[in-house]
Amino acid sequence: MPFEPGDSRDSTSASPGSARSDSTQMLNRFDRRLRGRFAELMGGQSPWAAMQAWEDWFFHLSVSPGQQLDLGRRWIEALSSILSTSAPDAEWAFGPQNGDRRFRSEKWRQWPFNLAAQLQLAAEEQWRRATSETRGVAGHHARRVDFMGQFLLNAMAPVNFAATNPEVIDQALRTLGWNYIGGAALLADDAARLAGGGRLKGMEDWRVGESMALTEGKVVFRNALMELIQYAPTTKSVKREPILIVPAWIMKYYILDLTSENSLVRHLVGQGFTVFLISWKNPGRELAETSFEDYRQKGVMAAFDEIAKAAPGEKVHAVGYCLGGTTLAIAAAAMARDGDDRIQSLTLLAAQTDFEEAGELLLFIDESQLSLLEDMMLVDGYLDARRMAGAFYALRANEMLFSKLVDRYLLGQPSAPSALDAWLVDSTRMPARMHSEYLRRLFMENRFAHGDYEVAGKAVALKDIRAPIFALGAERDHVAPWRSVYKVELYGATETTFVLSGGGHNSSVVSPIGKRGAYYWTSVCREGSDYTDPDIWLKSAERKDGSWWPNWVDWLTAKSSKDRIKARSPAADFALGSAPGRYVRET
Repeated sequence: MPFEPGDSRDSTSASPGSARSDSTQMLNRFDRRLRGRFAELMGGQSPWAAMQAWEDWFFHLSVSPGQQLDLGRRWIEALSSILSTSAPDAEWAFGPQNGDRRFRSEKWRQWPFNLAAQLQLAAEEQWRRATSETRGVAGHHARRVDFMGQFLLNAMAPVNFAATNPEVIDQALRTLGWNYIGGAALLADDAARLAGGGRLKGMEDWRVGESMALTEGKVVFRNALMELIQYAPTTKSVKREPILIVPAWIMKYYILDLTSENSLVRHLVGQGFTVFLISWKNPGRELAETSFEDYRQKGVMAAFDEIAKAAPGEKVHAVGYCLGGTTLAIAAAAMARDGDDRIQSLTLLAAQTDFEEAGELLLFIDESQLSLLEDMMLVDGYLDARRMAGAFYALRANEMLFSKLVDRYLLGQPSAPSALDAWLVDSTRMPARMHSEYLRRLFMENRFAHGDYEVAGKAVALKDIRAPIFALGAERDHVAPWRSVYKVELYGATETTFVLSGGGHNSSVVSPIGKRGAYYWTSVCREGSDYTDPDIWLKSAERKDGSWWPNWVDWLTAKSSKDRIKARSPAADFALGSAPGRYVRET
């Protein structure tokens, strides 16, 4: 029987006594396709999951009159504090949280805008209290209600409206209202472009292979799932051990080769490494049955086999980014278990091996939500990453959505799209079977951390790995929170170097030398050392200014052989085309 997302565990067949009739299976498939169409109408979001959260919170708050009185008292005290600090030079009673830049302009210090800003911040704080302090509410329900309420509050913030934003008013006075005309014209142009399947104005300046993904190389292997790129050397000699980079399949790989100035790939090549990189295919319906195990075998393991041909007998520095790191860690554990010692070192960049604290994306994943996604994927054969992108934008609505709308359509001052902006909208898809297996087995059931994730019929675990590990976390990462990434020290059994970088999920990795404001903390956990709580670790870790790239290169060099060899160039006679290859261009 073909795999259907949502099938229990690894079973693909049922015992004769419990086998469903053909008519039952047909009706079940009909129901799932109907729910899949409903899911598309709902934007991939389960209304029942949201209703459950609100019902849980409202019930427990309704039977807590003492808490209701306390919330009312706090709100009255908040209003009193705001009124007593209404003078332009007074210190605000409610300050913005770290990273909140909405009210940074001095114009918000003027009356009555200071009152509007204070009321907004007070309302947000009171809502956080109302959702976090209600006894009896399930934790994920409380977080979901808090998120939905905060999203609505953020949408109604005075900064988002022309009449209550002093910066917009000032801009209108200076331009005699032309900012509104320019914003309206830009809105019409954007709407027409998006309706026609195009990209926003300015994005056309960024093209893969022309202004992005420029490091020279060749595609040396291709199968139905990935292309393997070998980059051309820029030094006469190289270190013996090559590097294999495994990016996430949820993104185009060239975040690691964005432009000449901030390319991690180019930096590694310039430091005398032979670099190989996987470029995943952007799947369509034809790959609907592709499994998570296929990504390990036909992706990671196929790459190791091809590298063995180009660098016979040499071990490999294996590097995984985001979900590519999760896949690589599972592959590395299976290799170590089976006596395959081809990994010299393992680097995990913003990659989780434990999903218990998987970040704010947990807000969108429960059984109701996952079942709805699986039914939607049953219809299409894949999940379009644009649906996941909507979740990311919602999580960071203030900086990624509302502020951009204000800049573009109210101030009439859109910022020029950057290479990173162009990469962010270059979305990919995920095969239905693989994505369902990932969400269930790793994200929800956390099997790898619990020791019951099976490869070839036997469980694997992080402690199977004996190669030294370098793990990077990001201070403001909401996709792979750094405390979750840090758990590699808890579950591992080898020397682990942990680095905590400033920035978010992507900006922390794209950290070229000379990047303004870059910093990081670092420490080494020796094999056999006691485990240290992440917050205690942070207090004792050494903080350094600058990019973490040189620190990592020094670590890779220390884990490499001392002698160097003549630079390896991609074999032109066997190449399947030049980098960036074919798959990365697929839309």
